[in-house]
Amino acid sequence: MSRAPSKAPSQRQLRVAEEIRYALAMTIERGDVHDAVLQQHPLTITQVRVSPDLKNATAFFTPLGGGEAAPLLDALKRATPFLRHELARRVNMKFVPRLSFQTDTSFDEYSHIEELLHRPEVLRDTGASHTPGNEDDDDIDDTDDATDGTDRLKD
Repeated sequence: MSRAPSKAPSQRQLRVAEEIRYALAMTIERGDVHDAVLQQHPLTITQVRVSPDLKNATAFFTPLGGGEAAPLLDALKRATPFLRHELARRVNMKFVPRLSFQTDTSFDEYSHIEELLHRPEVLRDTGASHTPGNEDDDDIDDTDDATDGTDRLKD
């Protein structure tokens, strides 16, 4: 009986992906890659996805400080052979996967969704009474902050 193909990554894929992410991040952070673009523009490796056969790995990155991603992507592509060599040294695997790099857009997508959810028409349609700028937003104990230094329970 054969198993149905699973869409979720296996534990092994997740473990290998995290080892690769850590090794790539440390190699780039330490300045081992001798590329002017990578040394001048900091980036972070946010995620690595590994194919089920562990032969291909896609590393997602984002420039720190909101910089331009295109020059970093070109620099990472130029440095791919060196980075594979470093992975072979740092990660205990029989075969080092082929590396590819992609810009991580998940943070931009999150910001866009957050912006959409805080539009007045969306707040009105959802019936949300929580609005930005409400002075009592951080009051988790459900009490009113009184000016005399005492909190009274809200009615």
